Amino acid sequence: MRNFRFGFNVFDIVSRDDFAERCRRGERYGYDVALVPDHLGSPAPFPTMVAAADATERLRVGALVLNAGFWNAHLLAREVATADRLTGGRVELGLGAGHMKWEFDAAGIPWEPFAARVEQMTGLVEELGGLFGGDGYERHRPVAEFFGLAELAPVQRAGFGGSGPPLLVGGTGDTVLRAAARHADIVGIAGAYQMKGEPPGTFRLGTAEEAGERVRFAREHAGDRAEQIEWNVLVQHVQVTSDRRAEAGRMRAERLPYMTVEEILDTPFVLLGTEAQIAEQIRERRERYGFSYVTVHSPFMDVLGPVIERV
Repeated sequence: MRNFRFGFNVFDIVSRDDFAERCRRGERYGYDVALVPDHLGSPAPFPTMVAAADATERLRVGALVLNAGFWNAHLLAREVATADRLTGGRVELGLGAGHMKWEFDAAGIPWEPFAARVEQMTGLVEELGGLFGGDGYERHRPVAEFFGLAELAPVQRAGFGGSGPPLLVGGTGDTVLRAAARHADIVGIAGAYQMKGEPPGTFRLGTAEEAGERVRFAREHAGDRAEQIEWNVLVQHVQVTSDRRAEAGRMRAERLPYMTVEEILDTPFVLLGTEAQIAEQIRERRERYGFSYVTVHSPFMDVLGPVIERV
């Protein structure tokens, strides 16, 4: 059974000093990874990763997750290799198919059906592997040799068939989880599910039953690789309380009318209770689902932080 790892994501940067202190505080709590989503209006992923690593001693950095539709393989390979070198080999690359149509529209990028977006993501993974493991650019080689320069490549040789940093692929749909099972070192099971019949980006929280089915689906498609994969869960809400049931009832009344209190208490995408109870929930969900890599949204970093030493 894998040891636990914990991550928190970053949605905003108030100031350089505030961001650096947030990362150092996360490191003191025992978090292992600082993560950056890839959304318009939020911080740019790669400068944020480098700054987080620079502010800390051991914190790994990553993307949860890059929107594959935003990226060209050659430009992304340059970003990843540069960040991996500047952080001393601390990058973890997360990729997803993208789910916010308005972002594609705002960026002037065609919005394709989901299957086409996943196919593009899979192609991006394969291209990156070729670029990381290749001999560089033939036209650049004479210049590099003249000046005695090495071709830019990632420090790490863990993911992409041993040619790049660890790869995380996250999502909930069949197509993206098949791709994750085939290519990823880390498979992320997201807690937000697209609501049927609603505009893209309208989400509901997943249940324990759905999470279990998604893990089983991905494991079946991973085959012999399943035991080598690290399984990640993105927790959507954390609340320390002495009355779990009352808190679940409040959440149902205010935010989750489509779930029962029991479903809220049981879903792996919510952590409720005393610090000791939350620690026990995290351990139990590793047993039940295999979730050893637990990530939280940045507003809950300080809520979960004191629990980490109890796990």
